Amino acid sequence: MKAIQMTAAGAPEVLETVDLPIPEPADNEILVRVRAAGVNPVDAKLRSRGVFFENALPAVLGCDGAGVVEGIGRHVTLFQPGDEVWFCNGGLGREQGNYAEYTVVDERVARRKPASLDFEQAGAAPLVLITAWEALFDRAGLEAGQSVLIHGGAGGVGHVAIQLAKNAGARVCTTVGTDDNAEFALALGADRAINYHDIDFVEAVREWSESCGVDVALDIMGGRVFQDSIRAVAHYGALVTLLDPGSGIEWKEARNRNLRIGFELMLTPMLENLPAAREHQGEILDRCAAQADEGRLSIVVTQRFPLEQAAEAHRQIETGHTRGKLVLIP
Repeated sequence: MKAIQMTAAGAPEVLETVDLPIPEPADNEILVRVRAAGVNPVDAKLRSRGVFFENALPAVLGCDGAGVVEGIGRHVTLFQPGDEVWFCNGGLGREQGNYAEYTVVDERVARRKPASLDFEQAGAAPLVLITAWEALFDRAGLEAGQSVLIHGGAGGVGHVAIQLAKNAGARVCTTVGTDDNAEFALALGADRAINYHDIDFVEAVREWSESCGVDVALDIMGGRVFQDSIRAVAHYGALVTLLDPGSGIEWKEARNRNLRIGFELMLTPMLENLPAAREHQGEILDRCAAQADEGRLSIVVTQRFPLEQAAEAHRQIETGHTRGKLVLIP
């Protein structure tokens, strides 16, 4: 099979097209012909800095995937050949990722693909959906009637977070970098889109929230954005970040506001081998699938690349200005 292999840490050029044997499914695994593999910022970070596990190179990256079951292990009961599935699995340096024509997935991790999403949309979605859901609901406890600030509303996580929050009955404001992205975010359901180049987002959020601040804020930037977001959150509210905020954070204002500070890394169940947490993430995908099939959740794929152009996909995502999601097509 064709696959994209990372042979060393470095620039996008370290991604090479190679021929590898088609993997054999273990007793509880399914063999999937990958129809689309999502490209995420974490893929580029691992390529640049190195994978999570020692002595794991060469490695095939790519956590997100969707495809068709072509074979099953002898103890598999949940799927049959021909079933369409989506999943977040592998790509961290231990198990093979999805930048390949075939992969194997534990049957408890794979989930049935929503009928309303094509393979490209489904292959692009699992990591960002699980990240947004866990951050908003598991970490922050967002409820109907509350207000939420979502940074980067035109990006991968942001564009699904807007929809999930609205579907839960929340009021949503979001930050974006261009007027076009503001229109994009509003079309997804955001109540207020703030172009952070034109206006101080803290002041805009406080005005929008009638000087109270939002109940929940989702930070995807860390550093200065995380620090400033503290002042945009209401007393007794929650601020969740996807990144290490970095050193030098002044915590006094957060303490005075009695904020709940949360961290979200959806890769933890894979990294730490936590079966119950992986099962929970599968349940999240099932809930998102239901919303998609009800017409309440869309996945926006803006760029598609042949598998052999993985390096170019990485160059694009490293700009930090991509809208929606990028996918590779084996």
